[in-house]
Amino acid sequence: MKKIVLLILLASFAAQAQNWKGKFEQLGPNELPTPNAYRSGSGAPGVDYWQQRADYVIDVEVNDETQVLTGKETITYYNNSPETLTYLWMQLDQNILADNSMTSQTQRGGLRDSIPARFLGFIGVKTSDYKGGYNITAVKDATGKALPYLINYTMMRIELPVPLKKGEKFVFSVDWNYKEYDRMQFSQRGGYEYFPEDGNYVYTFAQWFPRMCVFDDYEGWQNKQFLGTGEFALTFGNYKVRITVPSDHIVASTGWLQNPKTVLTTEQQERFALAQKTFDKPVFIVTEEEARKKEKERSTKKSTWEFHADNVRDFAFAHSRKFIWDAQAVKLATKTPLAMSYYPKEGNPLWAKESTKAVKNTLEVYSARTFDYPYPHATSVHAADQGMEYPMICFNFGRPNPDGTYSPRLLEGMIGVVVHEVGHNFFPMIVNNDERQSTWMDEGLNTFLEAETIRDRYKELNYTRATPKSMIPFMKGDRSQMRPIMATADNQGSNHGPNGYTKPATGLTILRNTVMGPELFDKAFKEYANRWAFKHPKPADFFRTMEDASAVDLDWFWKGWFFTTDNADIELAEVKWMKVKSTQVDPEMKTPKTKQGDLASGKSNNPPTDFSNGPEEFTMLNTPDNFYGEFRSRINDGDVRKKLEGKNLYQVKLKNVGGLVMPVVIEWTFKDGSKEIDRIPAEIWRVNENEITKVFVKEKEVVNVLVDPNFEVADINATNNNFPKKEEASKVDQLKKN
Repeated sequence: MKKIVLLILLASFAAQAQNWKGKFEQLGPNELPTPNAYRSGSGAPGVDYWQQRADYVIDVEVNDETQVLTGKETITYYNNSPETLTYLWMQLDQNILADNSMTSQTQRGGLRDSIPARFLGFIGVKTSDYKGGYNITAVKDATGKALPYLINYTMMRIELPVPLKKGEKFVFSVDWNYKEYDRMQFSQRGGYEYFPEDGNYVYTFAQWFPRMCVFDDYEGWQNKQFLGTGEFALTFGNYKVRITVPSDHIVASTGWLQNPKTVLTTEQQERFALAQKTFDKPVFIVTEEEARKKEKERSTKKSTWEFHADNVRDFAFAHSRKFIWDAQAVKLATKTPLAMSYYPKEGNPLWAKESTKAVKNTLEVYSARTFDYPYPHATSVHAADQGMEYPMICFNFGRPNPDGTYSPRLLEGMIGVVVHEVGHNFFPMIVNNDERQSTWMDEGLNTFLEAETIRDRYKELNYTRATPKSMIPFMKGDRSQMRPIMATADNQGSNHGPNGYTKPATGLTILRNTVMGPELFDKAFKEYANRWAFKHPKPADFFRTMEDASAVDLDWFWKGWFFTTDNADIELAEVKWMKVKSTQVDPEMKTPKTKQGDLASGKSNNPPTDFSNGPEEFTMLNTPDNFYGEFRSRINDGDVRKKLEGKNLYQVKLKNVGGLVMPVVIEWTFKDGSKEIDRIPAEIWRVNENEITKVFVKEKEVVNVLVDPNFEVADINATNNNFPKKEEASKVDQLKKN
């Protein structure tokens, strides 16, 4: 019977040990996939890493009278995978606006006693006669033979006539058209804006052509439906695109213009050439005066603009007769790209002053932190109430009042969105993560660098985004309603903004400034960017690279900040002020036998709440012989006693109330008014994640102790961070501000 009980107890202990997952245990297979030949344990691409490729040749025409886009594309798809494919998947993103789309069927929202008419469309009530979605008119192979296909909401499956083996390619074509939508009515990424004052349109074309889905080593086809929030997983390739528009329109696009002599005037060509060697200020290729004149014209002719782009994952363009166009060159270490802006007169004077400057600043700072921007240009296009990114081009908000005035808040918002969207060229346009599954890998990393850029180049804005302090209101929220950062985009709900953008960005700020230090962090971050440029990284690749390149174990941080909804709330539970007794102890005096843990225990039934009672005294005993074990040598107890004589010893007890382990930053304020900060690595919690005690030795007398004085770890509760405890919360907050 005893044996049976013993076996049961052992089994119970084993189960408990197996289920115990401490905050400092390494991430396991549930969080990180097992390394393999495709993705290594270091976080680098493996020796057998592969990825697919898709090249596009596209002809597209936009009708300025009907707003219908008509296109034909020829795609060459390369199977570099070890698998044989029998079908292909394409993305039909415009189908999100088709009747009975999954998005419209699952839209939520309710009616109140009153609601603006425009908002009804946002809760799934159809308020217009617009018919959205693609009209697929043909899918053919290279010989012109029709290919069978099946459309499943925003995905289209194409059956291959013969299996596509490793190393082979398949050429096919798709013809389509759709009516572009009014962005004022539909909150989507492309569309047009109509200007009733002059009867013109500004078009921003995004997700405008059927695109290949990603097929990779991680999950095969990424054909998760596009529901609107989760963005895109895309394949790299080369593009040749011909865009036909009215002849008085100016086109901004991904890629480099191949036929400037055909579509630009002689004067515009000269200005464009001048911009490519002008570094100090923008050159106006189309001035505001010229754009105003064009607003009154209506050309009956058409022009075809041709653009080529190599090794890009997507293609977007914009056009209007209203566009002002300016550009200047940016000198990087190894490249000289153009920073360009296109905007209607409604964007001025703000856009002429700030847009291209912000593009330039972004390219310079991001390149220094990652790799030199490899594409020939980066372009910012003004579009109302929008911020969206594509290779080499982005669409950004920031419109002044009709009289040209604008507030400091609008200025900050406009600079922020331009920096952010241009920055997306690096993440995910080049470091090409799957946005639908891991939004934070591009939005979070990019928001971090956006904040770093603005704080570096626009100090006067006092930019607070992605700082720990700015994250506190969200972190203080109801955790039962939160989702971890690692949740997919479409499942985040109201947490999408913080979890996709600011929380991961804040996490990187904490890593850089408090956990790793700028030098180590910057080296590791740059290593990640360079390892995965023009490739498809996954979360594990980022986590592993950051550790591999820094020699800093960060599993505890990834666990807490990315995989849970815990928050940082470190309570300064107790501070004891102690001094060594001034009375000398006879070195020859026999020391009573005692346990090591009893020495200087500082136990007290009534822990102090301030320093008014002065220091407690403790006796420093001579070290008993049995404490030396087999060692023959001895320390000089008298020297130790002398070294600590007159010193102030402060025993600090900290409690982890929020559950998130973090480094401990303690500010000491001394009696003479001076201050000192101690920084303790998070590993201090590794044995006890709930409570720790630590002793500090100070030369001077302390009058105040404050945890997280500069809001470095997003501690959500300032009222329990201070000692003496009689200080009110307002005084604590004031101390943090000073």
